Amino acid sequence: MRLLLISNSTNAGEAYLDYPKMEIKKFLGDDVKKILFIPYAAVTFSFDDYQKKVQERFSEIGYEVDSIHLYDHNKKKQALKDAEAIVVGGGNTFNLLKIMQQQDLLETIRYECLKGKPYVGWSAGSNVACPTICTTNDMPIVEPESFHATNLLRFQINPHYLDANPEGHAGETREQRLEEYLVANPYTYVVGLREGTMLKVDNAEVKLIGPRKARIFKFEEEPRELGPDDDFDFLFE
Repeated sequence: MRLLLISNSTNAGEAYLDYPKMEIKKFLGDDVKKILFIPYAAVTFSFDDYQKKVQERFSEIGYEVDSIHLYDHNKKKQALKDAEAIVVGGGNTFNLLKIMQQQDLLETIRYECLKGKPYVGWSAGSNVACPTICTTNDMPIVEPESFHATNLLRFQINPHYLDANPEGHAGETREQRLEEYLVANPYTYVVGLREGTMLKVDNAEVKLIGPRKARIFKFEEEPRELGPDDDFDFLFE
């Protein structure tokens, strides 16, 4: 299984997908020529526009972007099976999961990735690689059939993880919200994936890429800060 799970698409002041593009290139390599994109996290713009936006950046690293929304309903699963790599974009995680469930894509994605097909996701696309989407930051603007996702990982990711508690803000911090999740799900690790970073999964080997550390949460344990040189393999134990 080969996964590249990116916290965010865009760093402040940078172009869309600019910071992760070379890591995506390194991950996909030269054997992949065309990727199959899943644009269903888009809400305020069309799937056609999303494909075009991703194609503009992927052209710079040598890949053609096909999109699953262009296929008839009865041909989407075959498109996933035929794809050289699967790429899932960010946006609203609930919208993404709802459409993936409606089109019965989750098990096919899981099966293809467990066979070794490369998977790249950012933000919501990273969330749906987890067992559930329960650690997304997004508003539930639609109701999926359930919160269960592709279950490629044994742990949860919180993309865009923030340490900040803005002055004057009296609500819960991100850490407090994740602690709530852990009370209800005490056997699960959560990786707070800060912006500008990503996790690369090669079978059960997990590596952090980027300039910031990840914050690791587990019920009744002190959060841990782990960097690119640290061992993350315990997440699959």
